[in-house]
Amino acid sequence: MSELFEQTTRPDPELFFRKNDKNDVRLGEIIPSDEKDYERAEVVILGCPQDEGVKRNNGRPGAAGAPAAIRKQFYKLTPFGIKARVFDLGDTKVDGSLEEVHDRHKGVVAQLLRDGKRVIVIGGGNDISYPDGAAMAEVFGPEWWIAINVDSHLDVRADEPRNSGTPYRQLLEEKLVRPDYFYEVAYQSHFCSPVYYNYLREKGVNRISLEMLRSREAADLEIKEQVRQKFINHSASMNTFFGFDMDAVRSADAPGTSAPSPLGLRAGEFIVLVKYAASLSNTKLIEFSEVNPEFDIDDRTTKLVAIGMHRFCSGVNAA
Repeated sequence: MSELFEQTTRPDPELFFRKNDKNDVRLGEIIPSDEKDYERAEVVILGCPQDEGVKRNNGRPGAAGAPAAIRKQFYKLTPFGIKARVFDLGDTKVDGSLEEVHDRHKGVVAQLLRDGKRVIVIGGGNDISYPDGAAMAEVFGPEWWIAINVDSHLDVRADEPRNSGTPYRQLLEEKLVRPDYFYEVAYQSHFCSPVYYNYLREKGVNRISLEMLRSREAADLEIKEQVRQKFINHSASMNTFFGFDMDAVRSADAPGTSAPSPLGLRAGEFIVLVKYAASLSNTKLIEFSEVNPEFDIDDRTTKLVAIGMHRFCSGVNAA
């Protein structure tokens, strides 16, 4: 366990909001971050404050500040409905190259998964999906996990070096995830290269566009049905990863992202998908990326992710 704390930095105590009202307790007053409290935790929060992958992909920098900005909003919320024991491990150390950061982050996430924790990762750029997914593959095996990328983009670019547009290409090419266990969700065709779309189609990746989600009565029905079949075929042994790139949410609800768009998921639809992730007993990791506080308006984006984290924690069944 000590290695986990050597590879991470502790969260800034100033982010843990305190209202000092016994009748209105806030999360900042009750969620621990001391090493002695780790063993009892069921859900662990881990940040990765870097945006080097965004810069490499010619995106607008600023996502490095997201973990702190999101925590600031999360710790103002109340514990209403949260029964699971939550722990804040802090942030993966981000010194060195992006590749070195990914290796370090993968090691931390893999240890959390081996310790039986459910993990909430807050980026940082969406390139973090590569080490998060690699950790899932290392711990559970490539045959035993489902990856769900909720994003307006496909993130299977054939670029060198790696960047925020390459994570799922890396996972597929390195055979760390099965194509038929990978879901591209809420993508928008006008943002997607036909070349990369055909790459996914030819590999047999599951594709659920924003338009297809909207064709259902509820945003999660299409995913539910398709994922349900995987669980039926493989009993309760399947493990699930949800990656939420906040670019998938329309800019009216999430203006502070690396690549905002006027079209996208509504805030309520985003929360429905997060609650679905929490409802699956084998969701091991949920990730929120591409938040850019430098361009946020009234903290809408960081507040939305904070509420999403709250809904995930309250939807997880406590041991």
